[in-house]
Amino acid sequence: MATIPAFDLAIPETLPVARTRRAAFGRFVRKNPLGAVGGLLMLLLIFAALGADVLATHNPVRTSTHVLVAPGGDFWLGTDNLGRDLYSRVVHGSRISLAVGLASTLVGGVLGGLLGLLSGYVGGRTDLLLQRVMDVMQALPILVLALVLAAALGPSLTNTIAAISVVIVPRAARVVRASVLSIREFVYVESARALGVGHARVALRHILPNTFGPFIVLLTAQLGGAILVEAALSFLGLGVPEPYPSWGRMLSIAAAEYAQKAPWLVIYPGLAISLAVFGTNLLGDALRDSLDPRLRGS
Repeated sequence: MATIPAFDLAIPETLPVARTRRAAFGRFVRKNPLGAVGGLLMLLLIFAALGADVLATHNPVRTSTHVLVAPGGDFWLGTDNLGRDLYSRVVHGSRISLAVGLASTLVGGVLGGLLGLLSGYVGGRTDLLLQRVMDVMQALPILVLALVLAAALGPSLTNTIAAISVVIVPRAARVVRASVLSIREFVYVESARALGVGHARVALRHILPNTFGPFIVLLTAQLGGAILVEAALSFLGLGVPEPYPSWGRMLSIAAAEYAQKAPWLVIYPGLAISLAVFGTNLLGDALRDSLDPRLRGS
């Protein structure tokens, strides 16, 4: 009886997940070097915020007799007009800026995203009414609207987050609504409706997940704006109050009276704000280029 020869079939091994992620990360860095720089700056900000208690060399709110000491020695970045170590205050200020930026961006983004989903999916009078409200909110400049809300609520950490969140709502709503208007016309959405799937399930299960790409890009871009608005509110005395070491509050104390006599009081908090906003903007632009299919080939 003839026998059938056995063939050794080589089954390709799947690449490990870690190796695949490293390859994807390498492609992202090569294609978006500025985005990688922005991501590195954001990692440094997160590292400083999480490890502020360990990285700080002094108590950031404790005063001393070492008033307006120049950078060097025990005080790496010098001291302020109350003898507080500026390096420790800048490090702890990253925690305040990151907490306010992330909290306000997430709250405003989620509320705006839900309003945009409702407006784009339901349409009709609901869409018209919500969009006119968004128009009114966007008619005012970002900082002016935040100033009005912060002045009405009063200076505190929670009120600052609430004021900045309201500013982000209309921008998130517009981005999500634009995505929903195109997605709801796709064939799979019409098929789900034809099968009798409820509107809530269609909106949350089939439409909302497909808006995550532009939504993530929006949140990344708005994070830098939220940090900048928080610094502006604190600079004007309407943001995070003392004794919290806010970067904007440091500039407010130093700008008028000590800018020439002790320039380090302005340079280092201003540099921290600039790097944080610069990093988020670079990362947001890189994510937009990676997640937007219209820009992948450009």
